[in-house]
Amino acid sequence: MGWQLFQMLVFPGFLFLVVFALLAQYVDRKFCAKLQNRVGPPWYQPWADLLKLGAKEDLIPIDVDRPVFTAAPLVAMAAVATAMLYIPVWGPTAAWSFSGDVIVVLYLLTIPTVTFFLAGWYSRSVFSMLGAVRSLMQLFAYEVPLFLAILAPALLAGTWSLSGMAAFYSARPALAAFNVIGLAVSLVALLGKLEKVPFDIPEAETEIVGGTFTEYSGRLLGMFRLAIDIEMVVGATLLAAVFLPFGLSTGAWLGGSAGAIVGFLLYLVKVTVIVLLMSLARSLCARYRIDQMINFCWQIAAPVAFVQLLLDLAVKEWIV
Repeated sequence: MGWQLFQMLVFPGFLFLVVFALLAQYVDRKFCAKLQNRVGPPWYQPWADLLKLGAKEDLIPIDVDRPVFTAAPLVAMAAVATAMLYIPVWGPTAAWSFSGDVIVVLYLLTIPTVTFFLAGWYSRSVFSMLGAVRSLMQLFAYEVPLFLAILAPALLAGTWSLSGMAAFYSARPALAAFNVIGLAVSLVALLGKLEKVPFDIPEAETEIVGGTFTEYSGRLLGMFRLAIDIEMVVGATLLAAVFLPFGLSTGAWLGGSAGAIVGFLLYLVKVTVIVLLMSLARSLCARYRIDQMINFCWQIAAPVAFVQLLLDLAVKEWIV
């Protein structure tokens, strides 16, 4: 029980995710600033922003549904932190793994968007409700391509466990090259899930103030922001485990603490590369309208992800 509590609360659970999420936010903002010829924030800015929000009073409007309003950020943070426990980090086996955990992880990563909708809808603000509806519309757009892109490698590996997939591809790294299409689709879908440019229409500050989070302030807003940063790290970890399995068997090769350290450092590099790729994409693209985002996901991303599915089935039939 003590070891399980350590995994949940410290590593790879909540404490590790908070620290890594704030670091990832800094890398994301600094890299975007450099691409846009700006200075960017100092390294401590994410921590300062979180502390500032934590010190402010939570202003809750009279007309909101108070239980839903206050519980939504907690549920979002709990969902993304729980998802991390089922994803391999420094080795081919996750902290908690079982057959079918890939479905659970995808489900848990859907919950934050649902909380965004509930938080905006029950805020009773016109801006919040409009942002909530946009969040839900985007969910129906990017979720299908993301599911297809993640499940296609699972079919090739012949397992619905992320640890099983990691072990399969780390033992056969050449087969990971067949999943490049799925990686590209997943990166785009993850941008939509995080509601980052060019898919930040639910929180379009120049149009609807702050979208879903218009009525949020203080600690509740800080928890929502932190949940989004943690979701970015967990999403990048998921993509690294599925599409970039290299280094997950390092611990078995080197043995002992040296193998674990090298495997963990490789994990940090892979997640950082994925974060930088998302930063590059949002620096190069302008904001899409909601109809453009939906058309893109259904007319381009979903068919491309289906091609990935067919490719993996063909590879499984003729090569594996």
